Formats: sequence, C-alpha cells, structure tokens
Amino acid sequence: MKQYFSIGELLIDFRNDRSISQLDLAALLNVDIRTVQRWEKDITLIKPEKEREIADNTLLPYQLIRNLNAAAPIPTYYDFRIRKYSLTELNNDLPDAQWLKDKMNEVSGRIHTIDTQKDMDILRKDLLFQKNNQEPIGRNILKRAIELLPELNLIIMDDYGNYSGHGIFLPIHMSTYVKFRRKEINESDLRIEDLVNYKTQDKPVFFNYDMTADCNDNLFYLAHRYLSFFEDLADTEYEYCSYTMRYDSYRINEQLGLELLWENEVQRDGLGLEYHPRFYSGNLKKFLFDQ
Repeated sequence: MKQYFSIGELLIDFRNDRSISQLDLAALLNVDIRTVQRWEKDITLIKPEKEREIADNTLLPYQLIRNLNAAAPIPTYYDFRIRKYSLTELNNDLPDAQWLKDKMNEVSGRIHTIDTQKDMDILRKDLLFQKNNQEPIGRNILKRAIELLPELNLIIMDDYGNYSGHGIFLPIHMSTYVKFRRKEINESDLRIEDLVNYKTQDKPVFFNYDMTADCNDNLFYLAHRYLSFFEDLADTEYEYCSYTMRYDSYRINEQLGLELLWENEVQRDGLGLEYHPRFYSGNLKKFLFDQ
C-alpha cells in the first residue's frame, strides 16, 4: 500500500488509476475543473457536504477521504488494486484466517442483508470494478439469492452510513457446481435456474461470488458472519467454492482448508497488474472445529 498525506495526492493517483483527465473527474463529481485543480494542489479542501458524493462516485472509502480532507490530514495507506485502506503499515496485509477464528465472538451492528432497491446501484459500481468491467451478476439473480440465503448476502456500512463492503453468496445446484469444476461455465453464465434452496439439498453448495471490504476491520466483521453460519452447519455435508481473482485472497482460501482445483492463465487488469483467476473448493469443518 502507498501512504497518502493529502487529499490532492490521492485524487491525482485516482485519475492516473482510472486514466481520466481533470476534466473527466470534474464531470464525474459535478464540479468545475478549476475546483479539481485546487483540490489536487491542496489549495482548498473539499467541502464536508461533498465528501459523501465523492465517495459514492469514485468508490474511494469515505473514511479515507475524511482522513485526508482536513487541515491536519491523518496519513493513511491505500491500495487502488484491492481498494483497501489502513492507518498503519502493520495493518496493510490481510490477516491470517486463524485471527478471524479467534475473534468470532466480536460482532458489528453495521451489517445488513442486501436490499436490491437501495443497495444495487453502489453494488453494481463495485462489482464492475471487481470483475474487471465484465457484466456483473444480474439484479434478478441477486434478488433470488437474497431470498434463498439472506444470512450470507450482506452489505456493511461505515460509522457514517456509507458503503464499506459486501459479500455475495449463491446457493447453487450440484450440477452447476460440477460444471464449474470442469471449467464448462464461468460466472457470467450463471442463470436464476442455477440457484436452489440449499435446505432441500442432500449436499448444498455455497458459491462465494464476491466478498470485499474497504479495510481489514470491516472484512473481519463480514467474515465473522460467514464463519458463524458455517459453524452452525457442523452436522451438514456441504460444499463451499470460490472463484477469485484477488491476489490477497489466495492465501486465506488455503488457510480455510480449501483446495485449489484449477487456475487460468495469468491475466492483466486495467492497471497492468497480474492476477491469476483461481477456483477453490472444499468445506470449512477442519478449520472451524480442529483445535
């Protein structure tokens, strides 16, 4: 992660990350180009009432903007690739899975089940970025997944009520899972018919479609909800699978006891950074119940 010391420095890197001009950024934020120029030169600060709008339009974490948009900025680390911030270098990396397990009794009231009416616009923006601008999951599929599995389709907000991350899990047919294993389909091929009520299945399959948060603390609170759900399935045979492109999630999947079934060739995202699409599968019983 890079440490930022001013809002101007962050906005310049944001434009470079998205390959947009000052004029483009001004249009995105509905301000005059001279305003953007003053922000980037740290001549003027962003008005407090504008911070939320900027967070929504850029997907920069609201807390990151608040930290830097101050007369005495709070130096903050940020990584545009994984869109996470932290206040200290020690908290930059994703923590070990064991750390999540050890603190499973800690909860947050800032999490709620995804509301497709209120939350879909911000989720779609986020998913377009997460999936490298591929068409994300459709509203009808997500709505059905929420109906079938409200416990795992979650969104987390920050202390100010701003979007900070989400998790999307799909309860899928075993036949759909087999197609994933055989590399016969990918995420974009999913249809509403692939979803099923997991409670009616002999061996339910939970597909981790996407999980992200703007800092490790928020990721921890989401992970707590998921681990608690699977802890309650101690007597159920199930399959947990995940198709991931985020380099910071490979290690934690393996720590959870999941097996790497296949990986695609190395690809590059819009920033020119390498990523390795991988498909993991297994269950969390050994991780959750072995001492």
